[in-house]
Amino acid sequence: MAHRILGISGSPQIKGNVNTFLDYMMKIASERGLETETVNLSKANIKNCIHCNYCLSKQKAGKYCSLKDDAQPIFEKLERADIIIFASPVYFMRTSGIMASFIDRLRVFIFGNVAGEKLRNKIGISTAVSWLRHGGIETTHLSHIVAFLTLDMIPATVHSCISPLGASSVSSRFGEGKFNPSVHIGILEDQAGLDSAKALIDRATELLELMHN
Repeated sequence: MAHRILGISGSPQIKGNVNTFLDYMMKIASERGLETETVNLSKANIKNCIHCNYCLSKQKAGKYCSLKDDAQPIFEKLERADIIIFASPVYFMRTSGIMASFIDRLRVFIFGNVAGEKLRNKIGISTAVSWLRHGGIETTHLSHIVAFLTLDMIPATVHSCISPLGASSVSSRFGEGKFNPSVHIGILEDQAGLDSAKALIDRATELLELMHN
C-alpha cells in the first residue's frame, strides 16, 4: 500500500504563492510514489479551541472534540497520513492565524482518550513563504516545528538549503520586497526555494523508508 502525504495550507489565497508552492511539493511527492492530498483551511470552518477538556475523556470514534465544525474530517485525514506538511504564509514573523488556530485544535491528539498519540512518529514538514528573504521564514518554521515536537512527530530537516528547518520560498523577486505587477506567483522564480521544496520531500521520504525498514 502506498504511503500518504497530507498537505495543510494555512493561506487564505487559494491560487496564491503558498498553495502553488505546496502543489509543487505534492507533485514531487507523487513522483516519489506517495498518495497525495491537500486541505485548504481557508475553505473550512475551523473554530478556536475553547479548552473545555472534552478531548481528555469524552472522545469517541468520529468525535474527538466538542466543537461542531469541519475539524473532525481533517483529524481523520491526519491519522491516515504518513507525512504531514504545514504550509503557511509569513504573518507578523510567524505562521498565519488560520494555521495557528488549527494547530491549537490538535490538542485532541495529545491528551485524547481515543486519539491521543495517534500522530506520534509521523513525519512533519514545515513550509513557509515570505515576501522578504529574511522576513520571518524561520520563525514561521518554528511555529510548525514546535507543534510537531509537541505531538511527538518527527520533523524533516535539511541543512543544505535555504533553512535547515523547512521548505522556504519568497514571493517577491529575489526576496527584495519590491512590488512588480508583472510577477503574480513569485515563488516560481525562486529556484532556491523550489530546490528546498524538493530537498524536504526527499528527506521526508528518506525518513519514511528508514522507519519502515
